Amino acid sequence: MAPGKKNAERLKAWIVFEDESGFSQRPPIRATWAPRAHTPVIVEPFRWATLSAIGALRCDPAGRCLRWFLRLRRGTIRVPSLLVFLRALKRHRRRPVLLVWDRLPGHRSRAVRTFLVDNRSWLTVEWLPPYSPQLNPIELLWGHLDNTTLANTPAENLTLLGRRTRRGVSRVQATPSIGRGFLAHTGLFTY
Repeated sequence: MAPGKKNAERLKAWIVFEDESGFSQRPPIRATWAPRAHTPVIVEPFRWATLSAIGALRCDPAGRCLRWFLRLRRGTIRVPSLLVFLRALKRHRRRPVLLVWDRLPGHRSRAVRTFLVDNRSWLTVEWLPPYSPQLNPIELLWGHLDNTTLANTPAENLTLLGRRTRRGVSRVQATPSIGRGFLAHTGLFTY
């Protein structure tokens, strides 16, 4: 990542970390409190559906000017969804972009590789090493959402689940110290 960071500085480019995840109507269960002799009970829907998410964190080469992006959809993330994300990234950029992502098969697909080649004037890709989620701050966002906004609260439908997920990302966006903590945890940035 160090050469990529230096190139981003030289080009005055944004660094964008990207990752995919999924959220279920069935909530992550975390420790909680309750009055003595009143065991907390969580009532979940018998059947549950899932939302898939593409998340991204944009920052400058020094790890400042953080901006979070979230795209939710029903079903799984496939190549067309990744292309929609990349086209949206192209529309919203004002500088060159250094995209940092893992080696998901969809990221290496023919259609995505073609898009990357066709857009190399503004888009450079830096691949994360295999099996290194600790280097991607978006992985920490997913864990943070599971431990805060989505914990112990089943969603009656996917609309409510999407609303809660967006609200959690908005809270992280409103508290820049959380995002800086995620970046510092990766070891790629120091504050």
